[in-house]
Amino acid sequence: MRTVTIAAIGLLLTACGGGSGSGGTQLTPVGWTSGVFQAESNFVNKCAVPRTGTDPFTHAAYPDKAGTLLDENNWLRSWTNDLYLWFNEVTDQNPSLFTTTADYFDVLKTMATTATNAPKDKFHFTYKTSDWESLSQSGVQVGYGAQWVLLSTMPPRQAVVAFTEPGSPATMAPDNVARGAQVLQVDGVDLVNVNTQAGVDTLNAGLFPVTVGESHTFVVQDVGSATTRTITLVSASITSHPVQNVTTIPTAAGSAGYMLFNDHLATSEGALVTAFTTLQAAGVTDLVLDIRYNGGGYLDIASEVAYMIAGPGPTAGMTFELTQFNSKHPTVDPVAGGNITPTLFLSTTQGFSTTSGQALPTLNLTRVFVLTSGDTCSASESIINSLRGVGIQVVQIGSTTCGKPYGFYPQDNCGTTYFSIEFRGVNAMNFGDYTDGFSPQNAPVPTNAALPGCSVADDFNHQLGDPAEGRLAAALNYIATPGACPTPASGFAKSLLVEQPGTLAGIPLKVPPSRALRILTHPLR
Repeated sequence: MRTVTIAAIGLLLTACGGGSGSGGTQLTPVGWTSGVFQAESNFVNKCAVPRTGTDPFTHAAYPDKAGTLLDENNWLRSWTNDLYLWFNEVTDQNPSLFTTTADYFDVLKTMATTATNAPKDKFHFTYKTSDWESLSQSGVQVGYGAQWVLLSTMPPRQAVVAFTEPGSPATMAPDNVARGAQVLQVDGVDLVNVNTQAGVDTLNAGLFPVTVGESHTFVVQDVGSATTRTITLVSASITSHPVQNVTTIPTAAGSAGYMLFNDHLATSEGALVTAFTTLQAAGVTDLVLDIRYNGGGYLDIASEVAYMIAGPGPTAGMTFELTQFNSKHPTVDPVAGGNITPTLFLSTTQGFSTTSGQALPTLNLTRVFVLTSGDTCSASESIINSLRGVGIQVVQIGSTTCGKPYGFYPQDNCGTTYFSIEFRGVNAMNFGDYTDGFSPQNAPVPTNAALPGCSVADDFNHQLGDPAEGRLAAALNYIATPGACPTPASGFAKSLLVEQPGTLAGIPLKVPPSRALRILTHPLR
């Protein structure tokens, strides 16, 4: 069984080229022969700059030993060749030719495209291990507590606030902002029109602070205001509140529950149990699950959510998801160990942020409404897919999801946590082919995984949870008049949560990796 340095988590995988597996011809650490791979264990934790002391989260001594950059690259190469889902689609390149592990990691993936000409692997990234541990275990990361969305990626750009975290700098008067506020300038640079790399760099530095205590100035225009104002935001350690705005809304048939669910982080478990308990007590007859900004996270939490929606009737003994690794590992999980068997719907808490083993509340619904966008990704899509696999009707309101039926175990080596696709997931009906995302059936360009529902643009003129907000209003109208949809929107926001190529004229979009995750927990959690 492989060593996992982050408690309760596995790893992601990186991709390295085909040829013989890690049991092939042995190399000297400095040698390279295309298609021949030494065992990754020969290089693991051999670091150019070893860490010392103990990990503040696991309280274990760091495993690092003195090594070289080439050792780190060789580890990446062998690890990828063993675990990457598409290992045989990666061009094997000499690790000694790369001067950073980041540059080498970037090429250790497939370059193939999907039927819509999108990259086959859109989810290949790294995190500084200490930052990843902080985010994944406690929901903490550096920022202002405002989530930006870019409506126009090229000049004239339009950037707005999607949502804010309660108690964060972005919510503190007088410099508070709310959903829909437009950002016009950052540190004196015109966000709308600037067309130089230096200007774009300034925008990125202000929008995405990397350390606590950074002070940046913004010119914003609030929703409904004809004037602008200047605010100063100071970055802080932001704690995510992954479940917000839990409420009930009267309908002709009874009442609809609503909740905004933004992250499948460990901290969401307790909040979700509380939310579903509240809605269960209210006797809701429908549920609108707002996951338009939910990029994923722990699959166990996705399984809990799906169970709490459907209840034991359709889910008892049924597959939530079956993971499938590459052809080298057809029957045994290569990271966690043990035979690969279907993951069932979880009916009890798993102990992420509440007492484990407690029975979960259930709504026992036969359908659910999901509000989606291109930022609805990974574990969020798994909720949709798993419910459809056991006959629950999923009505999709919004726009096409990101398309990530894949996942990984995060892997630390020498202070960097690597995320690289290791497995795909299929539901009880053996369906997992939604690489181009789930789409409402009347979307301008439906995918092969079209669902009943309505194509509706994001409405930044109303707060999330407001019954008048465009997507929630469409869901409530669909409940009142099944099948009724507003006129389909012709275009949708390009969010800063979704990776797209940066250009000189456009902001190079940054991807918070936590927003594109499908994470398996380690069995020794």
